[in-house]
Amino acid sequence: MNEFSVIKKYFSNLSKNNRGSFDLSDDIFFDYKKKMGISIDSYVEGTHFLNFKNPNLVIKKALRGAISDLICKGITPKYYFMSCSGNKKHLTQANLAKIQLALKEEQKKYNVFLAGGDTSHSNRLSITLSVVGYSKKNPVLRSGAKVNDDIYITNTIGDAFLGLKLLKGKIKLSKKNSDYFVRRFYLPILPIKFSKKIHLFANSAIDISDGFFQDLQHILSRSNLSSIIFKNKIPISSYLNSYLIRTKKNKLNFISNGDDYQILFTANKKMRNLIKKISKSTSTKVSIVGIVKNKSISKNTKSTEKKFKFPKKLGYIHNF
Repeated sequence: MNEFSVIKKYFSNLSKNNRGSFDLSDDIFFDYKKKMGISIDSYVEGTHFLNFKNPNLVIKKALRGAISDLICKGITPKYYFMSCSGNKKHLTQANLAKIQLALKEEQKKYNVFLAGGDTSHSNRLSITLSVVGYSKKNPVLRSGAKVNDDIYITNTIGDAFLGLKLLKGKIKLSKKNSDYFVRRFYLPILPIKFSKKIHLFANSAIDISDGFFQDLQHILSRSNLSSIIFKNKIPISSYLNSYLIRTKKNKLNFISNGDDYQILFTANKKMRNLIKKISKSTSTKVSIVGIVKNKSISKNTKSTEKKFKFPKKLGYIHNF
């Protein structure tokens, strides 16, 4: 069973009488009375990161990933709780000092504050972060997509996967290029300023953590819809584009593996000018990468470009 089937079969029914849990079909909980949102994420050594050689980078990645769940909904993060399990190999005084400094830098960057947590001994390192935030408006959920909505992505995606391949030693690049991609793996650039305006135009939204196609399917399945995707419009960095041209690799494989933490959202075509203005005022690149369609549209997507099928691997899924 994978993570989604486990949730659906065993746990979603436990949340039926709790409006803000959304039947566990979204990434957050939202208290409509208190206008408070909560997200939680766990990061396990060997699954979410290879090792703990750079504890400062690992903890920054973990916190940014947890923050991302809230900001893509238009919720401003305020507090975080951190639980950590490990042993004396992981939690050395040197590592703890690096973690402390890294968290201090992230708190200043995102205006969040540590509110509590827990520590325990374990042979395998794991970090769990829960972030609490507030919004005067209701959150922008996965479930609001409408037929003929434009499909958007903020900034660029795909760099993190190449960074992971470099860390695994599967490829080699120049130091300049290696440093760039590894940095994008550990330190995603969150579209925080843009996210503060998302209530003004988005019908649905999710952060790209599991891969573009996987997270798009989360939006489409919630409203029983399909899509037309423009492959050539999916935004990638000039660094990744150069690599793909040089190695003749398939672009779809690099955008289907997650860790990008950009916002994937849908909006009515009437919102295009407003989105352009907000994109400019917040210095955030946004790209229209497709159109939401009725379910009758085949996965063999049709567009002005060459037809292509969604890749067999839509994104990353935890299997049990």
